[in-house]
Amino acid sequence: MNSSLCMRTTMHFVSLLLVTGLLSACAGMGPGYEAPTVSVQSFRPLAATNGTGLPTFEIGLHVTNPNLQPLELAGISYTISLDGKDVIKGVGNELPIIDGYGEGSFTVTAGFDVFAGIQLFRSLMNKDSDSFAYSFDAKLDPGAFKRKIRVSDSGTISL
Repeated sequence: MNSSLCMRTTMHFVSLLLVTGLLSACAGMGPGYEAPTVSVQSFRPLAATNGTGLPTFEIGLHVTNPNLQPLELAGISYTISLDGKDVIKGVGNELPIIDGYGEGSFTVTAGFDVFAGIQLFRSLMNKDSDSFAYSFDAKLDPGAFKRKIRVSDSGTISL
């Protein structure tokens, strides 16, 4: 009977620790939390070194953290679309910690989707307009037990 009581007490303690940990992990994204902003600072082609001959790009991203808590990112995935075609996709996982009410910049590499590029070229050739739409969509991963942060930016580019 004594070991049963000890086992229940231990289980209650472990459950309490688990709930406390989950609540504290979610507290950083509670009421008043503002999503960080991500913007593209630079974009440049890299020499194809992956043996496929497909182009890759280096993309400079700038993150602004409008919150008191530092933003520790485990990873990022992102897509750049031109005229509705997802032509560039990439991921990154070696990211800096962005201080509370701070900013930080880093670069990631991305690959080019050849088929989406061909579709884009076709649609631009058949278009009467001299502008096209772009969009940047990113998912920031602040780590385990924290909600993913989605950011996007879009507009038009005139040729």
